[in-house]
Amino acid sequence: MRVALVILHADPRRGGAERYTCDLAAALLQRGHQVSLLAGSFHDAPVGTDTVELPLRGWTRRGRYLAFLDALDHHLERHAYDIVHAMLPVRRCHLYHPHAGIAAAALAGGHEKHGWLARAAARLANRLNARRRAFAAVERALLADPHGPCVLCLSQYVARSARQYHALQPHRIAILYNGVDIRRFDPHRDPAGGRELRRRLGIAPERTVALFLAQDFQRKGLEFAIRALSRLKRHELILLVVGRPDPTAYRRLASRLGLETQVIFAGPAGDPYPCYSAADLFVLPTWHDPCSLVVLEALAMGLPVISTRHNGACELMREGEHGFVLESADDVAGLAERISLLMDPRERARMSRSCLGLRGSLSHEAHVDALEDIYRREAG
Repeated sequence: MRVALVILHADPRRGGAERYTCDLAAALLQRGHQVSLLAGSFHDAPVGTDTVELPLRGWTRRGRYLAFLDALDHHLERHAYDIVHAMLPVRRCHLYHPHAGIAAAALAGGHEKHGWLARAAARLANRLNARRRAFAAVERALLADPHGPCVLCLSQYVARSARQYHALQPHRIAILYNGVDIRRFDPHRDPAGGRELRRRLGIAPERTVALFLAQDFQRKGLEFAIRALSRLKRHELILLVVGRPDPTAYRRLASRLGLETQVIFAGPAGDPYPCYSAADLFVLPTWHDPCSLVVLEALAMGLPVISTRHNGACELMREGEHGFVLESADDVAGLAERISLLMDPRERARMSRSCLGLRGSLSHEAHVDALEDIYRREAG
């Protein structure tokens, strides 16, 4: 099939949708499809893809986005594809795949903030964000068309949002969870990497490590993970924090709570594998996550997970078997209680075996199989 993948930046260094799009292009090429990447910028595009640069001209992010849409429309008028698969709101496509969730929900949002005042401020900021308003307007026009695209939802959590904000017929919604490279994220591939990371960070082998890995510390609930650690008063427990954001405020919080030696800020990780390998469990008390890839990677590595019902990835977990799902990100007492249960090595080992049993269903191969079925259906 002739497949066009549409994204603003085809750059896996950005993570998230950008990383997914480049990985998908490589997987589709391996399966014999003709793949074009339609983007405003590129970095390390898979060999064999046709890269089509769509200019991002303008003084503002909204202006560059609208210029991108104009260039995309012009390109699609002159080139035919069996499938146009868009990772952001565009004016025409066969599949709309909103990795960050439904744009209309983001515009109305504030759900990812703690406290009514923060939520109100977030809603106001969203309404003042010109590009976010443009995303929502383009999405609204795209999905209002009765002959418009199928919406690829990363979880039932996203599908509920799609139904809430857009009157979509059932055939226009498909659930497609993220997939994991289970060859890369195999706990037996390089266990020495985790041991070396522990040694470098000064974490003794007998300590229990809870891993928190995120690129948005506030939305993903780092404050609550630190506060839960304070409640436990278990000195053998380490919270390993990995991510790019400035940790200064959270370092101060840990210090005020007397956790200077128990909360380790490791900074960003180019390769997250050693972090998973060094950990005993994974915590992500997130306010909003359509389908957290790091949770799926942690499960594939055999790590029991504690997250929230606001994380679509938790739909693939069974409570008490693969970890625990909290009702709210700010349930510090509940988070502390679940971490305490996973301090038992026998309980962790039992759940770890269950997590490893998910590997086949989490695989990127299974994900692409399901996506090809959707492509064939949409191409008619």
